[in-house]
Amino acid sequence: MPQLDLEVKALLNAGRLPEANTLFDQVVSRIPPGADRWTRSAVLVNRAKLAWRLGRIPLALELAAEGWTDLDGENADNPAAAQAMHALAYLLEGIGNRRAAVDMLRLSVQVARRADVPEVLGHCLQGLGGTLNFRAISSPPDRAPAIFAEAREYLREGLELTTDEQMRRALLGAYSRSLAGVGELFEAEQAARETLRQATEAGDKWSQAVGNWVLAVVRRDQDELVEARTLGSRAVAAAEAINDASLLLRFSLDLADICAQMNDHVGEAAALRCSVAASKTATETLQEGLAQALEQRRVAVQAQRLAVAAQEAAARDPLTGLANRLGLERAAAGLLESTAARGRVPWLVLVDVDWFKGVNDDAGHAAGDAALREIAQLLRRECRADDLVARWAGDEFVVLLGDTDSNARDVGPVVAERIRAAVDCHDWTMVLGTTRRPTVSIGVAAGPAKLDQLFAAADMALYRAKRHGRNRVEVEPSVAEILGGA
Repeated sequence: MPQLDLEVKALLNAGRLPEANTLFDQVVSRIPPGADRWTRSAVLVNRAKLAWRLGRIPLALELAAEGWTDLDGENADNPAAAQAMHALAYLLEGIGNRRAAVDMLRLSVQVARRADVPEVLGHCLQGLGGTLNFRAISSPPDRAPAIFAEAREYLREGLELTTDEQMRRALLGAYSRSLAGVGELFEAEQAARETLRQATEAGDKWSQAVGNWVLAVVRRDQDELVEARTLGSRAVAAAEAINDASLLLRFSLDLADICAQMNDHVGEAAALRCSVAASKTATETLQEGLAQALEQRRVAVQAQRLAVAAQEAAARDPLTGLANRLGLERAAAGLLESTAARGRVPWLVLVDVDWFKGVNDDAGHAAGDAALREIAQLLRRECRADDLVARWAGDEFVVLLGDTDSNARDVGPVVAERIRAAVDCHDWTMVLGTTRRPTVSIGVAAGPAKLDQLFAAADMALYRAKRHGRNRVEVEPSVAEILGGA
């Protein structure tokens, strides 16, 4: 996964959900440049998994469906394909398709073995082993040990392969539960305590939850119920903090069993209420997923009649009404082609709102959304009707100026400065009250009639604008030189 995606995951595992949500909004629509179809699929499906954990179910399903289309699991030998299958299995588990989840995890392991990338194989083995642990817990007592034993072997292999600290904690925690499941309680306790030690040092509440859970199971099996109840309560609290409904359901049920064995009816009732709440969350998630699938089916039936409207909606940002990234990419090719045919110079203006996270933090997300809508209106006002104005992602906007006079060599910087001044001088009182008003930093580029080249050049200029103090316009020097010497 890209680095920012990993940071979102780390924030989730640390229980810092608002920060994870904010960062996810910044990365969700960005695909690494030059990504092949396998890498693109893996990024999309892993982001679907993050969206699911954040409770953004329709977005999770949308990302998963888009990423799944590029997978050909039976013939794949690409590590990114294995990672995509691993993430898909998590989503299949989330909507209750448990058999398909295990099948997908087994396939991910097969693909990872063919790809021969140890870290990826370790990740896939962790997913399969951890899921088999849960299957063993819910299986009849005579079948559970064999399933735990199978999981233990997968997890042991993963530990021998993986060097990533976060993944090793996940593997070690799952491995300790497998050991407890086959009756190796001393070894299970040692592994769980090591998981807990590492997780505490790293601030990893997900692994803390698993470590405490396994220790609670060990103490329960040793008939040390008071300590088991304490450890089980810690596991439940950690699972609540990271918003993981599947862990919370499992841990709270085990805690209820421990309390029942102690005749602690108050503790049992509290744990059962927690399990009911977790089960309700899981049910609502499933219902929402099914509702989304039903809606997709309804749209498919009406597809022919609504095709044009659906295409327009897909290319439009619902918040601002501007073209979205897809709309920009669809329209840019024709605009740039017609510009080149006329012998004219295309300009790209890349606009980024300064300190937008601070606006959201101080005034709230609703006010932040209102500010983005206001900026979109200012962009429309300062641009011509034929200019292509789009919301690229989060608080980034793009203006593509195609049909410009060949003698107007500074049209891009001029439009950019108009936009900057309009935002800087705008009266934000009605939208943001006393919160610090937003400004924009802008990068400008012109030259080759290809969107990716224009964007890359403008992005470099935008970086300089940010570095030199924000609320300013920078033009990519190489572009200015080309135009000056033309």
